[in-house]
Amino acid sequence: MKVLVTGHNGYIGSVLTGVIRAGGHDVTGMDTYLFDPCIFGPRPADIPALRVDIRDIQPEHLEGFDAIIHLAALCNDPLGNLNPGGTEQINHLASVRIAKAAKRVGVPRYLFASSCSLYGLAGTEDMLTETAAFNPITPYGASKVRVEQEVSKLADDNFSPTFLRNATAYGFSPRLRGDVVVNNLVAAAYTTGEVSVQSDGTPWRPLVHIEDISRAFLAILEAPRSVVHNQAFNVGRTRENYQVRDLAKMVSEVVPGSKVSYAVGGGPDPRCYRVNCDKIAKALPAFQPQWTVRKGMEELYAAMKKYGMTREDFLGPRYQRIKTIQKLMSEGRLDGDLRWSEPAEGELQAAGRQEKN
Repeated sequence: MKVLVTGHNGYIGSVLTGVIRAGGHDVTGMDTYLFDPCIFGPRPADIPALRVDIRDIQPEHLEGFDAIIHLAALCNDPLGNLNPGGTEQINHLASVRIAKAAKRVGVPRYLFASSCSLYGLAGTEDMLTETAAFNPITPYGASKVRVEQEVSKLADDNFSPTFLRNATAYGFSPRLRGDVVVNNLVAAAYTTGEVSVQSDGTPWRPLVHIEDISRAFLAILEAPRSVVHNQAFNVGRTRENYQVRDLAKMVSEVVPGSKVSYAVGGGPDPRCYRVNCDKIAKALPAFQPQWTVRKGMEELYAAMKKYGMTREDFLGPRYQRIKTIQKLMSEGRLDGDLRWSEPAEGELQAAGRQEKN
């Protein structure tokens, strides 16, 4: 298939594009390159790509593709809270607009990177299936609900959307994020010797490695249309739900010499839920997750030793998405709508190496 991946230059996209290409597909990327400098280890392989803000996508950008994998978004709750208006414009309205444009020009498949955060304030009495009620408590989670609800109405004989509700991601990427729970705990342990827990450790999280997220997208891309048409899937493994305190203990076992500490006054995080992922396992036998959380922690620890991770790196903007955005805004390189101001010539050249005109 000829596949367009939006957000290909981000944390998940930098891994997913390789998985989709290894499956034999022709991949083109689309990104604004906000996080291009956030490199950890080797740069990802170049692919043909468009430097386009998804708010500016036109139908002609999408012509000729067999599928769109839509990853691009303001990723995570703190960043969504920083700019709720931008989250609405980018995560919600632009995502629906892309789906409508794709349908108009005859793109048959639309795979949307949704999130288990749309379950929000759910508690832990039940393992949540895809039929569970939505209860988002952040702009990020609410945006995922709106996209699913609106894009599902576009489904017909010629346009087939699928919604992948990814569990909380972790794992090595050439564009590492340090602001997701497993990556954050491992980096804190490695650079400071403390596995720093900001809550009381009781919240539950479903977790999934970014390579397994990528495998799920590939399996859905290649699945018979009848199996995935207008369906939502929780992406991960049912047994990979953990309380944060258990994750912290695990990290202290993986990173030698580290110890667990809890922030003074840290209370329970209201985002607390456990997720059942049996539906995707039954519907898509080709989707075989390869990672466990502990194995992923060991991978991250080995990568930090190999490529180097300092305390300054961990605390600074390079691996913290909200700090990267704040830095770009303070330097006048992003405006209040999170659009590029005039970038420096070097930045244009850097983006140009992957840009397809």
